[in-house]
Amino acid sequence: MSTSLRTRLSSLRYAASLITILLTGCVSGPDHVPPQMPLPAKFEEGGNKSNGNVATPEWWTAYRDKRLDGLVAHGLSENLDVLQALESINSASANVTVAGAGGLPSLTVDASHILSGEKGRLRTTVGTTNTTGGEASLSWLLDFFGQYRRSRESAIASLGAAYATADNARLTFLKDLVESYIDARYFQERIALSRASLKSRQQTYELTQLQLKAGAASRLDVVQAEGLVQSTKSDIPGLEKSFTESAHHIATLLGMPASSLMGELQKSAGQPVFRGDLRAGIPADLIRNRPDIRKAERELAAAVADIGAAEAQLYPSISLSGSISPSWVKSSGASGASLTSWSFGPSLSLPIFDGGTLRANVEIEKSDARTQYLAWKAAVLNGVEEVENALTAVRRDTQTLEPLRRQVQTAQESLALSTTSYKDGASSLLDILDAQRTVSDAQASLAATVQQVAKDYVDLYVAIGAGYLEPKQVASKPTAKSG
Repeated sequence: MSTSLRTRLSSLRYAASLITILLTGCVSGPDHVPPQMPLPAKFEEGGNKSNGNVATPEWWTAYRDKRLDGLVAHGLSENLDVLQALESINSASANVTVAGAGGLPSLTVDASHILSGEKGRLRTTVGTTNTTGGEASLSWLLDFFGQYRRSRESAIASLGAAYATADNARLTFLKDLVESYIDARYFQERIALSRASLKSRQQTYELTQLQLKAGAASRLDVVQAEGLVQSTKSDIPGLEKSFTESAHHIATLLGMPASSLMGELQKSAGQPVFRGDLRAGIPADLIRNRPDIRKAERELAAAVADIGAAEAQLYPSISLSGSISPSWVKSSGASGASLTSWSFGPSLSLPIFDGGTLRANVEIEKSDARTQYLAWKAAVLNGVEEVENALTAVRRDTQTLEPLRRQVQTAQESLALSTTSYKDGASSLLDILDAQRTVSDAQASLAATVQQVAKDYVDLYVAIGAGYLEPKQVASKPTAKSG
C-alpha cells in the first residue's frame, strides 16, 4: 500500500471518528456516582432494624401536649428561616433553566422605523426619508462536548441541595422550638417549686418566731430561718426571667413579636415527658434520612458535573449563526424600494494558547469535588456520632429518674419528721433547715433531669432526621436527579 493511500485512509478514519463524536454528542468529564463508605451494621446501643423513611413521623406528638403540637404546626409554615430556605428553591429551580439555555438555539427579532431629512444651506436632499427595517438573528452553539449539559446537571444537583437545605431548616426549627418549649415548662416547674418551698420556709420562720417568744428558740435560729426565706425569694426572679426569655424565643421562631405568646404560655402545664418508642434505626438509614447528608451528596454531584463543564472548554466549539434584515425606504417625491440582506454560516472557536487557564480551571473543579466528597464523609460520621451520643444520653439519663423521684420522697419524709420533732422540742431548727434544703435540691435535680430526658429524645429524633415533612409534602416533592 502506497504511503499516500495509507495517509488518505488514516485521514478518512480520523474524519469518520470525528463525525461520529459530533453526531452522538460526547459529554466530557466523569459521571457522578453516589458515594459510599463502610458503616457499622447497628448503633452500639441500638437495634438491627432499619427505620426506613422517617421524614414524616410526628415524633413530638409523643409528648402528648396539644399546645406543643399547635406551636409546631404553626411554626412549620411561618418560621422565617424555613421560608427563606424554601425561597432559595425557587432561585435554584430558575437556575436550572439558565444553565441549560446556552445549549439551545437563540432567536432575536428587532424592528425600527426612522424618519430622516436635512436642513440648512448645505443640505443635499430635499424632503424626508422614511426607512422601515427589521432584523431576525439566529444563533446556536452546538454543544458537542456537553458543556451546557454538564452545567445543567450541576444546576439540577444544586436544586436537590436546595431542597435538602429547606428540609434541614425545618429540622433545625423543630429542635429549637421543642427544646425551647421544654425549657419554658422546666422554668415554670422550678418557679412553682420555689414558691412552694418559700411557703414552707416562711412557715418555719414564723414557727421559729413563736418559739423565740416562748423561750424555746434563740435569736440565731430566727436569723437562720429568715435567711433561708430571703434566699428562696431571690431565686424566683431569675427563674421568671428565664421563662420569659424562652417564651419570647418561641414567639420569634413562629415569626411573631416576642411577647405574643406570653399569655398562652403562662397557663400552667406540666413538664413534657416523652411517651413514644425508642427508634434509632441503623447507621445506613442516615444517608437517606438526614438532610445535611443529602445536601452534601447533592453538592458533590454538582461539583462532579462542574468538572465536565470545565473540561468541555478545552475543546473546539462550533456555533451556527444567521440573520436576515429586510428594509423598505421611501423618499419624498420618489417611490419606495426594498432591500433584504441575509447571512448564514458556522464559526469555529479553538482554544490554543491561554497560559494554562482552562486546564487550571479543570484542576480547580476536581479539587472542589474532592473537598465535597470529604465534606460528605464528615457529614455521615457526624450524623453517626450524634445518634450514638443521643442514644447514650436517653438511656443513661432515664436511669436516673427513678432514684431522683425516690430521693424527693425520702427528703420530704425527713422534713416532716424533723418538723414534728422540732415542735416537740426533740430536735434543733438546724435539722429542719437542712431538711428543707435537701427537699429543695432534690426537687430541682428531678425537674432538671426530666427536662434533660425530654431534650434527649429531641436530640435523638433530630439526629436520625425524622419528622420534618408532612405526608402531602412528600407526595408533591420532586426528586432531584443529576441528569
